[in-house]
Amino acid sequence: MEFTLLQSRGRHLAVHLLRLACACTCAGSIAPAIASGGRWDLLQRSIGVSAMHMQLLHNDRVIIFDRTNFDRSNLSLPGGRCRVNPRDQALPNGDCTAHSVEYHVTSNSFRPLFLFTDTWCSSGTVAPDGTLVQTGGWRDGYNNTRTMPACTGHNSCEPATGRSTRTHSPPAGGTPPTRSSPTAGHEGSHAEPPLSVRTTHLNIDGNLFIFANNRAILLDCKTNTVVRTYPVLAGGDPRNYPSSGSSVLLPLKPNPTEAEVLVCGGAPKGSYHSSTSRRRPVTRAFVPALTTCGRIKITDAAPAWVVETMPSPRVMGDVILLPNGAEVAIINGATHGTAGWDGAKTPAFAPVIYRPGHTAGDRFEQQNASGIPRMYHSSVVLLRDGRLLVGGSNPHLCYNFSNVAFPTDLSLEAFSPDYLDASNDMLRPRIRHPSPAGAAARVAYGKKKKLKFSVPASARRRRGGLGEVSVTMVAPSFTTHSFAMNQRLLFIDVTKVAAVRHRHRVGTYHVSVRMPATAVLAPPGYYMVFVVNELVPGEGIWVHIQ
Repeated sequence: MEFTLLQSRGRHLAVHLLRLACACTCAGSIAPAIASGGRWDLLQRSIGVSAMHMQLLHNDRVIIFDRTNFDRSNLSLPGGRCRVNPRDQALPNGDCTAHSVEYHVTSNSFRPLFLFTDTWCSSGTVAPDGTLVQTGGWRDGYNNTRTMPACTGHNSCEPATGRSTRTHSPPAGGTPPTRSSPTAGHEGSHAEPPLSVRTTHLNIDGNLFIFANNRAILLDCKTNTVVRTYPVLAGGDPRNYPSSGSSVLLPLKPNPTEAEVLVCGGAPKGSYHSSTSRRRPVTRAFVPALTTCGRIKITDAAPAWVVETMPSPRVMGDVILLPNGAEVAIINGATHGTAGWDGAKTPAFAPVIYRPGHTAGDRFEQQNASGIPRMYHSSVVLLRDGRLLVGGSNPHLCYNFSNVAFPTDLSLEAFSPDYLDASNDMLRPRIRHPSPAGAAARVAYGKKKKLKFSVPASARRRRGGLGEVSVTMVAPSFTTHSFAMNQRLLFIDVTKVAAVRHRHRVGTYHVSVRMPATAVLAPPGYYMVFVVNELVPGEGIWVHIQ
């Protein structure tokens, strides 16, 4: 299988039970870590490539990329197939290894994908029809656009190659992909330019909030006009590559009139020059990363940054919205140094949960730590079952597994937040219709949709019925280089919750929701929809809005 090349959301009351399970199968399941504050599971010791970029598709497969320009990977292409690209930087005479895989979430299995040109530092999105559109890269991949449909059978999507073109076509109705500016410097460069590797969020008015290092603007992308210039984030330290922080548009309420952006982590000015591998070891200094997050209502008439302090410093962290709409995970990265080749030390093993609805000073909670460093070139995506799939880390020019502080990592882990603990199962809703195992439900802007779900008998007895029910809608992100592109979470307007009146369906309910009104609020395409009971989400379903 290959890509069509077109060139060009209170805390939980749960107290975790100590559990020890050992299940080791050919698919790679490993015993989970033991502790509260979330659980880690090692899913695969090696998928053969390091997960630099990841995208979940609506078939519950995750497409994972590394690069082609660093040498052979640890995963062979099937059938003796090889890639011969005379323009390849490392292996112009041929490469018989894969640099991309398709990971099947349900079976915890993977298979190689054929990738022809380099995807280093590239971007991506999912088009409204579900096709992965993956753009750019380095050198021979710079002007390329690659596409791949969401396939059904395990061996579907036979190889196909599209015609060559040197133009880019943004996905219709989607959020424009974010990528490096051609003039802003690239990985490994000495520059710390003021507008390097920008992060972009689609505002509720249709304009783009663009943040770079410590400054932000609101851009009308139709007229290419700056609508607003925001205040400088306090401190003035850079928060984009190589001082890589992360940012996110916080969850949107039904029919929103406000939108907020959260920017977390980064590194002080000059950190890259202090830690760069080009300096002699005796003169290298790994500066502590930033401990702050900035939060701003980008829709206010007089917007101002509010600065909060995380439990520990973090650079190269990923900020990921969780499906209950009340919590945000800050995960991966390091506490000292910057992005770039061997530019960081002291891994940030422990994720942090941030709760936007809590009062200032009570928003952060440190979680259980992973045992695997996730440094430069690591990534993470939200899965439909509520876990976070985490992979990658390769702070080296090539694959390097020995005599280095942080070897190239080819593993995949899953982080399960507290809401997935078994002690919360008594509250967990289960969507019955549409079926989570079925095809994506078709929904329309501004129209009502009815979901049928159930809750366990133990929850009904304890509560005398349901708790507070909400419904969220989450766009799957393309995550790479400490930023989850196209990430978006909306609370859907709940118009009615009613019990199903049937003696054989006690504990079953209907929830009626009204979908977002416009494509500006929810760009067309595939979303995960979750029913949430007392802040505990159940497994989501896929919906398609257009």
